[in-house]
Order: sequence, then C-alpha cells, then structure tokens
Amino acid sequence: MPSSTSPDHGDDLEACVLRFSDLDLKDTSFINPSSSLKAELDVNTKKKYSFAKKKAFALFVKTKEVPAPPFECKEKWWKCCQQLFTDQTSIHRHVAAQHADEICHETAAVLKQLTVTPSTSESLKSADKRNPFKEDLTSHHEVSTWLPDISCFSPEELISGQGNDEGEVLLYYCYCDLEDPDWICAWQTALCQHLHLTGKVRIATEGINGTVGGSKLATRLYVEVMLSYPLFKDYLCKDDFKTSKGGACCFPELRVGVFEEIVLLGISPNKISYKKPGIHLSPGEFHKEVEKFLSQANQEESDTILLDCRNFYESKIGRFQGCLAPDIRKFSYFPGYVDENLQLFKEKRVLMYCTGGIRCERGSAYLKAKGVCKEVFQLKGGIHKYLEEFPDGFYKGKLFVFDERYALSFNSDVVSECSYCGAPWDQYKLCSTPQCRQLVLTCPACQGQGFTACCVTCQDKGSRQAASPAQSSFKEECECTARRLRAPRELLQQERLPVSPAPRPGVDEDGPCLGERPHLPFPRPSQS
Repeated sequence: MPSSTSPDHGDDLEACVLRFSDLDLKDTSFINPSSSLKAELDVNTKKKYSFAKKKAFALFVKTKEVPAPPFECKEKWWKCCQQLFTDQTSIHRHVAAQHADEICHETAAVLKQLTVTPSTSESLKSADKRNPFKEDLTSHHEVSTWLPDISCFSPEELISGQGNDEGEVLLYYCYCDLEDPDWICAWQTALCQHLHLTGKVRIATEGINGTVGGSKLATRLYVEVMLSYPLFKDYLCKDDFKTSKGGACCFPELRVGVFEEIVLLGISPNKISYKKPGIHLSPGEFHKEVEKFLSQANQEESDTILLDCRNFYESKIGRFQGCLAPDIRKFSYFPGYVDENLQLFKEKRVLMYCTGGIRCERGSAYLKAKGVCKEVFQLKGGIHKYLEEFPDGFYKGKLFVFDERYALSFNSDVVSECSYCGAPWDQYKLCSTPQCRQLVLTCPACQGQGFTACCVTCQDKGSRQAASPAQSSFKEECECTARRLRAPRELLQQERLPVSPAPRPGVDEDGPCLGERPHLPFPRPSQS
C-alpha cells in the first residue's frame, strides 16, 4: 500500500483504481472473497465495499510491479508467483484467480480504515486507557502516518545495493498482543513497498514475524520505523533484528498476510501461549551449558538433552554437536514428535534451539505444558545470534535459511554429504523435477552425471517429462516425502541394539530423500 495511494489522496487513488478497467471486479468468478465478509457488514459499510475491493485489488497489483526492460515501450511489468506478466489483463486475471484470500484480507483492512470516524475513535480511546499510545494510534490511523520520510533520498539510493554482496536481509519476530492485525498487515505492505523491500511478513493477534531484504539504507529505515512504532517499541530492541548479507534478490516477491499463528505450530495460541515459554539463555550462557554437556563422559546417561527443534533438512547441513535432531519435515509436526517421545524427556533438562528463536518460544511452551521435564531452556536469538558471537563454537556446518540463499556460512565445517556418492557436500538445490521442488544434496560430479533429483521416482519422472515437454505447473508431493513418518519415535537407551559407529542424528540414517542416501536402485556414480 504505497503512500501515494493512501486515504490522504482519495482523488489520486480513485483515478488509480479506475485505470484497472479491463477487468470487471464485480465478476465473482474472478474475485470470490469469503461470502461471510460482505454479509457481516452493516448497511452503511456495504456501500463502501465495492470501492474497498477495487482499492485492495489495485494496491495488491501495484506491489507486484517491476521495471520493464529499457528496450520495451512499457514502463513496467509485473512479477508474481515467480511468473512475469507484461500486460495488465494477464496480471489482473492471475491475481483474481490465485490470490482471492489476500484480496479478501486487504479489503477488510481497507474497510476498517474507511469506517474509522471521530465517534468510533473516541470509543476506542476510552476502551483501553491502560495503553498510553492508543489515542495517538486511533487519531492517526492512516497508513501513511507511519511511513518514513524518504524525500531526502533518491530512488537509486534506496534500490541500489540490493545484491547479495551489498544488500542486507533482516530476520526478526515480536510476540505481543495486536488488536488489529489487518491494519498492521496493510501498514507492513505499504512500508515494505515504500522501501522497495521483498520478503515475507506474518502477522497475527499474537505478534509479528518477518524476514525482509533490500538495500542497507532501506533495512536501516525499516528497523528505525519498527523501533519507533508504539505497539512494538516496548518489546523490540535493535539487537532483536538479525542481519546477514543478501538483499531484495533473496526473495521472489513481497508477501504479507494475517494468520492465526506467526509461526505454524498447528495449535491455537489460546491453548499454547507464547507467554509461558522456557527460560531464555543468552548465547554466552547457552555456550557454557553446551560445553558442560559435551564434557560429560556418557552423554546418553546425562540429565540434559540438547534439542534441535528445526526440520530435518535444516539440521542435516548444520547443528550443535551432540544434539538430538528430530526427523520431522515441518514445525507443525513438533508437538506430535514430543507426544510420541514423551518418555525421552522425562526428568530431563532440555536445551532447545532453532534458527532465530521464534520456534522455541511456543515449542518450549508446549514441552513445558507436558509437565515431564525437569527444566526447559531456549537459546535467545537462536543459532543466528549464537554464531555472531561464537562462529567457531559448538555449532558445526551451515545455517539453513528460508530464502533463495538456502544457507549462511559462519565456519568452514561441512557436516553433510552428497546423496549419491557420499562426498562431503552441503549446498542444496531444488529437485530437478519441476513439480517436486524438494531440496537435494548432490555434488557437482553427480550433477554432471545427471543425478539431480531427490529420489529415483523423481529422477524417472523428470526423464519422462524431458521426453514429453507437456507438464503440469502445480506442485506435487514426492512419493519419498509422502512416505516419511510425521512424528518418528526415538529409541530409548534400553531399546537400542549395539551398533558401531553410532549414527549422527538426522545425518547418517538411511533415507530416500532430501540429502539422505537412497536405498532405491540408483546406479552409484563414480567419484573423480
């Protein structure tokens, strides 16, 4: 939602909306937001619904604009869902068909802006006198109020330096109660678009979770705005923003949305709240605890468990020494994993960690709620902050990140191997079968011999599709992924058979996909 189309410029906005005349926005076959939204509106608000929907649609399309090549007569194209659109009609039809839910959310946010009146503002002010900022927020409820002044910067200054070597990626989260996540969503969309940032921002009534990339100037301004915003200024500090080399190029687009949870545990925040987490340990404190744990002669009989609560393909390429790395594919499977292995955590001191700390907030709360652990601790700021302080500490390998970089390197250790030949390798690529899009570890030598899929099923499917180019563009779940257990059970010490050497959790176990050596009948490539 750019400032130039904020409610302060109603005439300009209407002109902007009217330019989108080649698509009938009243045609519900293209835009079909939740039917309950319009039904819940009062008579006066219904009159504004059509305008709000048009505005929401126009603003969404505007966030997808990219400069057209200089040799084109058009000034702009549009990029969305990793597709490039060169005319308005095609981008409009795509948005209408594929992004109805986002338009619905944005329409609701616009309606709230349109329906804020002096009388309602007064009622909001008196409703929560405990919040000293409420009056300021309701009397200046326009998105443009909370956008930074960039008039002293040229567009080139904001956009330049967005490459991997010159730009920056921010990672942050803030758990706090938000009464109006839809407005925060509209503001964040406008703020990121205003600063030419790409990335992903999740908003819920429990807080905000974001990772955005752009020029260093743009990310600095973004941090300044976040730290000055009344709802966040008492919860966020500059140290809460983790930074790494990158830029807008690390993300295909900007995606901002309202969800039930800011990180998907799969359980309502009303049942497992961020307000009851484990004990936070600074990187220095966590380092001492891990050192103490690793110094024990028999770690299996220790009263401490070092628990990685990330997904298996993350711990595959980097993890703390001596950790327990669950073989789970999604964080929403973590509660099931805990339930399946509850006996494992009985009377244990659990040291939890994740990428940036956010998954540990509610993951530790879930583990604590089970009432079996002696104590539950979590690494404040996650692996990211630990590696900033201890790049050569007890974390070995790369740090997986959820953008097009795939991983960050803080040390030279390689802890994973090629799926095919077993050579040390830790650089992920997407499975070569377009519909699969799972991650695979395959070294250059194996890639050169055509081994580029996550499993034999995908390898065969890719070969057939190469022979017959016609193919679906929809994502399909790979068969080897579908066969993975949702919540695997760990063997207790008394259940284990004597083996030598012991497998490293999440790395040496045999398995058919995502960097694990397949049992399926691949021809073993020769090593050069």
